[in-house]
Amino acid sequence: MGEQTQTQTTQPPSSLPENPSPAKSRKLSSHSSPRTAAILLPITRLLSSDDVVAAALRHLRSSDPVLAPVIDAYEPPKFENSDTPFLALAKSILYQQITHKAGTTIYNRFVSLCGGETRVCPISVLALTPPQLLQIGVSARKVSFLHDLANKYRTGILSDSKILTMEDRALVSLIAMVKGFGVLSVHMFMIFSLHRPDVLPVGDANLRKGVQMLYGLEELPRPSQMEKLCERWRPYRSVASWYIWRLSEANGVQGKAESGETGAGSPKGPATT
Repeated sequence: MGEQTQTQTTQPPSSLPENPSPAKSRKLSSHSSPRTAAILLPITRLLSSDDVVAAALRHLRSSDPVLAPVIDAYEPPKFENSDTPFLALAKSILYQQITHKAGTTIYNRFVSLCGGETRVCPISVLALTPPQLLQIGVSARKVSFLHDLANKYRTGILSDSKILTMEDRALVSLIAMVKGFGVLSVHMFMIFSLHRPDVLPVGDANLRKGVQMLYGLEELPRPSQMEKLCERWRPYRSVASWYIWRLSEANGVQGKAESGETGAGSPKGPATT
């Protein structure tokens, strides 16, 4: 998959109010499609609510006593990113497979070309020519990824309203249609940008190594085994994964994900903040 997946080095996001409704928690891009709302599932129990995180910790401590000491070793996670889905997806493309410092430099240039962060939308991205994007350091492949993302918004295949309200499994399939996004990168977006509570990134090598350490397994669990091993964490597998990444990080684990998706360190928040 090469450059089609996002780097897993991540930074803490900005704040969101507690208990946001999908319509109010993030601004919708100019290509959102309200007409689809009737057939979509409302997602209201998000990890940006302290109450949801607290409920997750209570559940995980009781359902998995082996994980409880890891939970006790760290402060509760904060899921506070407030970017629109379109902006978060565009950011994740720009930060793929480069250092955070380089990604920030290119992202700031990109925002400037668009006329400011609030003006980053499908129309403004499609207005940027390949030479303009290449000149600020965006690779040719990423130029195609950005334009493919913006075109899928333009045609209505994607919209912020769909992304904010669609059921998890359908959302993975939908976003994975965008060039540059594999399943793992979509999972990371769902946890750290959308704050979905029950996402398990089975393709992440650091998560798999952390599960191996947690349960004292002789071999690294395969992605196909992770669902069964982590079943007890439902419906808060996103939060459990956050703690497993901390466990991996504390033990100096660095790894690469399956299918060519990269993992540079343990995720703490969106690589795109």
